[in-house]
Amino acid sequence: MGLNEDVERVALQERELQLPRMDEQMAWEIGTRLRVMAEERGLSIVVDVRRFGQPLFYTALKGTTPDNVSWVHRKSNVVARFHRSSYGVGLTMTQRSTSLEERGLPINEYASHGGSFPLTVKDAGIVGSVTVSGLPQRADHELVVEALCDLLRRNYADLKLGAE
Repeated sequence: MGLNEDVERVALQERELQLPRMDEQMAWEIGTRLRVMAEERGLSIVVDVRRFGQPLFYTALKGTTPDNVSWVHRKSNVVARFHRSSYGVGLTMTQRSTSLEERGLPINEYASHGGSFPLTVKDAGIVGSVTVSGLPQRADHELVVEALCDLLRRNYADLKLGAE
């Protein structure tokens, strides 16, 4: 799948994966689902679920490092700023041959790498983000999409990115 197709597919994921609500219980469900998926697959990841300005769930699995904390912070800042997934922002910037730095955003605060996904509440809009760090960026992004599909009882095969 090419860049243009990925940009379109990520935009579809962002439109389609809407939550009925976003509260502490929903954050727990999203976060624990991701943690269980990672444990079952032997993945070393950090998971962060937040409403903007309020962390609601955080876990770090064996093998993660303080660098993952920084990646979570930087990727979730991209979602808060652009109201798009960090992967979608990165792909769009690649498509347009630009970068966050060229837009005046410091790299120590923003990272347009995959892994942070907007939490959209139906009829309310984007209220937060779920972020994974520890895998290659495309895999971070897709793990979040898979977990949200599972939670929302959506067919992941209908929304996942195609082969690279």
